[in-house]
Amino acid sequence: MLHLLWEAVIGLVVGAVAKVLMPGKDPGGIVVTMILGIIGALLAGYVGQAVGWYQPGQSAGFIMSVLGAMVLLGVYHLFRRSKVA
Repeated sequence: MLHLLWEAVIGLVVGAVAKVLMPGKDPGGIVVTMILGIIGALLAGYVGQAVGWYQPGQSAGFIMSVLGAMVLLGVYHLFRRSKVA
């Protein structure tokens, strides 16, 4: 149970760092930021395993997790811009 709580806290930190580093207005509050960080870490781990940076079962590091969350925010901004325009 504490493992899930730790993942949520790390996800919150990763999501917050990604939101600070990405320019523009970002969606949601604390829960969305936490989910963004968690999904960004999963994305970074999947891509890292696909290109051979990580072994199967190995998770992404902090920097790669932030980059994964920033990619998700970039995709969000891309779709948000195309819907508005």
